[in-house]
Amino acid sequence: MRARWVTSTKADGDFRVGLPADELAARRRAFVDLPWVWLRQVHGSAVVVVDADNWAAVCGTEADALVTASPGLALAVHTADCVPVVVSSPDGVIGVAHAGWRGLAAGVIDATVEAMEGLGTRRERLHIELGPHIGPECYEFGATELAAVEARIGTAAGLRARTAAGALALDLRAAVTAAARQAGVPVTALRSAPCTSCWSECYFSHRARGESGRMATVAWLS
Repeated sequence: MRARWVTSTKADGDFRVGLPADELAARRRAFVDLPWVWLRQVHGSAVVVVDADNWAAVCGTEADALVTASPGLALAVHTADCVPVVVSSPDGVIGVAHAGWRGLAAGVIDATVEAMEGLGTRRERLHIELGPHIGPECYEFGATELAAVEARIGTAAGLRARTAAGALALDLRAAVTAAARQAGVPVTALRSAPCTSCWSECYFSHRARGESGRMATVAWLS
């Protein structure tokens, strides 16, 4: 089985789950024509294991990550600055996680890796990729909140950065990288992804522009 994933842009429309059901269903089909599994994201670390029997019942569950070994199901997370994380294994297991600073502090990456191991892969065989998220150059961040992330991941992880204006910032890519290594995933360097704040013509940003729209990052096995 092959793992595939894609993140929407503004041109694909708004995928926030509060839209009218018929409109959202049509937009989902046009983007990825598979059964979608989605969550009510709560910035925590809960992970839901999905299969061909329970996927419909899972939709709308309060959690922040999904994992499956079943082909043909589109696992979706929704973001507008937080990091959409896609985790895949050559053993035919995939996962998606919604990783903002609260989720990182709560351990959402470690929880996702653990759930994937439970489906028959090993953490040293996992591969992680990131979708568009806000970059440190645009992500001014409070010292108290940054300390909460560092308490989980460590102060040597390179999380502290500076915005373009010189204010304290959080580097989310560095945070996910550190969390993955801490979870035993062999990460050397994650590829950079577009900044949702800088790329205003392509991506929604709640932090930079107060936009209510959401991108969808969708992963599936085929």
